Amino acid sequence: MQQPLPRATLFDRIAFLVGTVAAAWLAVIISIQSVRSPWALLLFIPVWAITAYLVLPRLHKMLSDLYVPDYFFGRTRTADGLLGDPVNLGVDGGGEQLDTAMRRAGWHRADEITLRSTWGIIASTLTRKSYPTAPVSPLMLFGRRHDVAYQQEVAGNPKQRHHVRFWHCPPGWLLPGGAKTDWLGAGTYDTDVGFSLFTLQITHRIDENTDEERDFVVASVREASPEITTRTLRDFTTGYHARNGGGDRFITDGHLPVLDVSEVVPDEETPDRAPVVPQTAQDVVDRAPLSIAIAVLLIVVSAIVDFIAVAVDPEVRVAWGEAVDAGGRVFAAILIVLGVSMTLGQLFLAWRLLKRGHRSRMLLILLLVMTIFGVAVGYVQGLEAIGLNGTLFSASLMCLSLLALTTESAAAWTRRRGKAKRRRGRNSSDTTQ
Repeated sequence: MQQPLPRATLFDRIAFLVGTVAAAWLAVIISIQSVRSPWALLLFIPVWAITAYLVLPRLHKMLSDLYVPDYFFGRTRTADGLLGDPVNLGVDGGGEQLDTAMRRAGWHRADEITLRSTWGIIASTLTRKSYPTAPVSPLMLFGRRHDVAYQQEVAGNPKQRHHVRFWHCPPGWLLPGGAKTDWLGAGTYDTDVGFSLFTLQITHRIDENTDEERDFVVASVREASPEITTRTLRDFTTGYHARNGGGDRFITDGHLPVLDVSEVVPDEETPDRAPVVPQTAQDVVDRAPLSIAIAVLLIVVSAIVDFIAVAVDPEVRVAWGEAVDAGGRVFAAILIVLGVSMTLGQLFLAWRLLKRGHRSRMLLILLLVMTIFGVAVGYVQGLEAIGLNGTLFSASLMCLSLLALTTESAAAWTRRRGKAKRRRGRNSSDTTQ
């Protein structure tokens, strides 16, 4: 029998759905305004960005959780839950041995995805400048992101590159058929940059023949380190053709070559060479996600906008001037104090969120949902004029904040501290007993 979902998990799933609806509503509102505005072509850009990077990925995530199997069958998954590149390579040996073998073969370890590296890959693509350690998009296997990725640029062109991702297998885990290996990899060759067929995002397009890239990785590593041997698991999967998460077609014969790097002597560590440590799902949870930083930044910006709006709003000044009697001025002052108090409360909750406050995140989500719902109802009833004005800007900030707070990474990161507190509480109670 399926166990009932915990209340926190149920809340997060409902919040994820509400955030998706809010993003879709925001895209519709901006689309309506773009039709009425001479800046229609420019306003198409935020509509496309919201649809491609916020709405469609969340829809794919919700749907793929229903129909994509959650067990190993030789395919990776994208962060949105779509089926990704095929698993086509295995490795026996330790992380340092794997890293040494790849570096000797001329492979560069890919940077982590940060604001700086993201801007770097965008700038290098537009200017056609080399970026040999450019980040790669995350793919999921064993319920977690890849542990390490390597790449080789082609003729200094950031659009074209060989690249392979590796995941460390869980302890004692066996491949279908009973074989064992320490690492699994997915190697593909990027041919160009284009739009994803499924999400409309800008992404790299891969070459159709993934077996050629798999064989290229094996050949380059063995040529640089002759002590490496290879065994092949034939018919590891049935040969097939399909599409990856970006919509690119690929074919594979289903064989899995396994590199044995156990005889490789690791190079000495240098300051620019971090050790390869297999990640666990908990490692990903413990790392503060980018969504938390974005949510706090948007809440701070929204608070600043609210303060400025109250200070310069002519309607507030007129209302204050028309309230000649003491009672009217008191009522106007109460409204201003309430608005300022709510804004200060959001800032306080945002500060608590940085300390991994799970309840603070839930309260922020509820406040944002109620505010967005109020604006939406006012717009439908004609009470709220949403145009190319401050109201639309504030609504956009609230929707984006809600989306950042309802991501799976934000939910897992804040829930982690609550679980740790409960464990400490149980341990302390057991000690006192």
